[in-house]
Amino acid sequence: MDRQVSAKSGPLSGMRVIELAHIMAGPVCGLMLADMGADVIKVEKPTGDDSRRFVPPEIGGEAAAYMMMNRNKRGISLNLKDPDAVEILRKLLAHADVVIENYRKGTMEKLGLSYEDLAAVNPRLIYCEISGFGRTGPYADRGGFDLIAQGMSGLMSITGEGPGRPPVKVAAPISDINAGILGAMGVSAAYANALKTGRGQKVDTSLFEAAIVQTYWQSAIALATGDKPEPLGSAHPLNAPYQAFQTSDGWINVGAANQANWLRFLDVIAAPELNDDPRFCSNADRMRNLPALIEILNGYLAKDTTENWLDRMEKAHLPAGPVNDILEMHADPQARAREMIVEVDHATSGKVETIGHPVKFSRTPAKVAQAAPLLGQHSREVLAEIGYDAAQIDALIASQAVIAS
Repeated sequence: MDRQVSAKSGPLSGMRVIELAHIMAGPVCGLMLADMGADVIKVEKPTGDDSRRFVPPEIGGEAAAYMMMNRNKRGISLNLKDPDAVEILRKLLAHADVVIENYRKGTMEKLGLSYEDLAAVNPRLIYCEISGFGRTGPYADRGGFDLIAQGMSGLMSITGEGPGRPPVKVAAPISDINAGILGAMGVSAAYANALKTGRGQKVDTSLFEAAIVQTYWQSAIALATGDKPEPLGSAHPLNAPYQAFQTSDGWINVGAANQANWLRFLDVIAAPELNDDPRFCSNADRMRNLPALIEILNGYLAKDTTENWLDRMEKAHLPAGPVNDILEMHADPQARAREMIVEVDHATSGKVETIGHPVKFSRTPAKVAQAAPLLGQHSREVLAEIGYDAAQIDALIASQAVIAS
């Protein structure tokens, strides 16, 4: 059977990916690959990805959460309790370059679709598993959630306003998102190797590991000293001043950590005497006396507006920026210029905005070209591509082995 791949631009054009993933980590992986040109076919259960029910909000009757995570993909819906649907999936995987799955451990094996089963038929297949804790080790059988990963990785112990306060999670599901990005990185590396060797392999990452790698600075401190880092609010664990300060009408982030920027900062706030204060002469001094430093600098910055401070700091070539809310970020001219907010046409909801791809390629640009699929929107199309005729497709839909919109 000749494999057909939908024509897409991007550095991964020609790659076919079967996404057996739901909610976030796996779909982020598929999203990254799809933006870079892969033909990603999302396989959903008959009731759809659970994120279809993450409402409100909705856009034209479709969950905004689902639409964000699944643009640039084609969609097919299979009832994997039906042997005919499992056979369809087997055919899809036999002619795919990549499969992404974030099922519980053992689910693919029960379907007869383990890596070993599939590699025997398709030795070039890259089999990406994204789970809560990885497929090996004492926690391999556990399910995983972003909140749990953030807590167990140590992230929640270093996030928040300060020591002695309740633990705080990073507001964004950082372990889910990062696990998806790590999965896409692993898939891309394995694909490059497969092009050279003709052999695929397993790619295995997890929410737990994705959260752990966010602790590089704090782990460096702990491994060097044996001390556990504490939360510092917006401050940096190694450099100062490098944090948010309150102005007369809002907040501003200032990165004046190295000595040159520290001196520029003192010029901007008209406080040259602070450089003669033995508590603040060097970065090490400033870190040892951080609470006093913050209190003094807040007093200076509270005297004027965010806009005025930013204007002065930009003229002094001092790293600084506003603390935007999400709507302000969406409207930021740099975000727009970098195509981080883009518009796509949805089958029923019309024009919708979504987040763009964060990596720019000079020769093979990534592109957000289509909105998320309706449930089963491409079922007929995909089945026809793998050899089913119209009568067979009608029969599969009538038996509810396949759902089509």
